[in-house]
Amino acid sequence: MKDKRILYVSSEVVPYLAENEVSLMSYDVPKMINDQGGQIRIFMPRYGNINERRHQLHEVIRLSGMNLVVNDLDMPLIIKVASIPKERIQVYFIDNDEYFKRKATFADEDGVMYPDNDERAIFFAKGVVETVKKLNWVPDIIHVHGWMAAMLPVYMKHFYKNEALFSETKIVTSVYGQSFDGTLDVEMMNKVKLDGVPQDAIEMLSTPDYENIIKSTIMHSDAVIVASPNVSSSLTKFIETSGKPFLPFVAKDAFAEAYSNFYREML
Repeated sequence: MKDKRILYVSSEVVPYLAENEVSLMSYDVPKMINDQGGQIRIFMPRYGNINERRHQLHEVIRLSGMNLVVNDLDMPLIIKVASIPKERIQVYFIDNDEYFKRKATFADEDGVMYPDNDERAIFFAKGVVETVKKLNWVPDIIHVHGWMAAMLPVYMKHFYKNEALFSETKIVTSVYGQSFDGTLDVEMMNKVKLDGVPQDAIEMLSTPDYENIIKSTIMHSDAVIVASPNVSSSLTKFIETSGKPFLPFVAKDAFAEAYSNFYREML
């Protein structure tokens, strides 16, 4: 994987958030590619419960300052950056006071999901792409982890389909076990349609529960990795019948070789 460029886009990454299967793999996989000589970047949201002082986040003025339109509203984009200690891995944080200032990730202190999580996911997807464009850094592969990052493949295949920068870029999505109950805002599909995404491409978002969001992501990805032993049978069947190249679940002690080989098949 030497000198191959891989962009990791994740809902959660350790050490900035608590350990779970998404946040751990979003650290372990980039570290593995970094150790093999690959060039990597990681993007995640800058949730309000990330300690900026402890992790030494700082704003990148030259990348910040643009506005992104979400649901017909202009939302300012702020970019912050930090380095994972000892690993020489840069992590870029997508920030906005309206969407990410609150002191939690996806739900309030009572466990109730934030009503604007759908807009946060749209803003995150657009923010990542716009920042990569400004960096003029062309990824060979974009690897998506977690549902907050799930809109990125949809926007890449529609909203950004004419961006020459990404003409050769392949999108890989890792699928994990269900991480929230209920649905996001029922108007989510209409908000995505405002960005010119055709309804037939996102019909599943008419009921934006976890599985339908991930199914939409799979439909817009070039390949899929089953990253958890807890993926539901219905999602597993959807992956197997999607026609996309896919990697079945591999235990942590064996994932490095399997993931590297899977990447090579994409390139």
